[in-house]
Amino acid sequence: MFNIIIAENYDQVSSEAFKIMREVVRKEAPVLGLATGSSPVGLYKKMIADHNSNGTSYKNCITFNLDEYIGLPKNHEQSYWTFMHENLFDNIDIPEENIHIPAGDKEDEEKECVEYETALAAHVVDLQVLGIGSDGHIAFNEPGASFDSVTHIMELTEQTRRDNARFFDDDITQVPTHAITMGLASIMRARKIIVIATGANKADAVYGMIKGPKTTDCPASILQDHDDVTVILDPAAAARL
Repeated sequence: MFNIIIAENYDQVSSEAFKIMREVVRKEAPVLGLATGSSPVGLYKKMIADHNSNGTSYKNCITFNLDEYIGLPKNHEQSYWTFMHENLFDNIDIPEENIHIPAGDKEDEEKECVEYETALAAHVVDLQVLGIGSDGHIAFNEPGASFDSVTHIMELTEQTRRDNARFFDDDITQVPTHAITMGLASIMRARKIIVIATGANKADAVYGMIKGPKTTDCPASILQDHDDVTVILDPAAAARL
């Protein structure tokens, strides 16, 4: 079931997402599923501001990130480990041992997938934050990913790598070709999900997620089967609805 919120602009989109996050964080020991990319940055800024201004604590939170590029060490400037620490973790009081991010530089990548899924399955995510790719991917589950998938290795499509090239000096050759990602079945176990999408380039994917057929051609369409999904959009991303 989708609850659709259309906000005026990106800042308002982020405010609506923060309202939901704030309620979850007030629980005794919340488990948060977190995303990277430009979509959740505004949300994270509001979480940091609330922590600094109101003393909201994250010391009892446990976090699981959706994904990580394969081949990047965690201290690489474009790793998702670096992204999360720069944009959130270094600015709140969450203990490092409560943070879970897949390791993209392990020699045995398949073993890392199994270990990450095992750690994730030991918890129930209270709130999963998602963006959506222009091709309908969520996390790095590209079109064709199985709805039954758990944490796995995904080859990235040229479109995804092209979309992400802006973070790599607009050089697609620098963008990794594979990633470790939570699977679609892993994501669907979360109690509550929010999807943040802004910009006209997301309008087709948003339509496919909400109104299109449930198909692996649009991995986000699996969310049609979840009981509690809030989709927060700006007018451009909502244009086809």
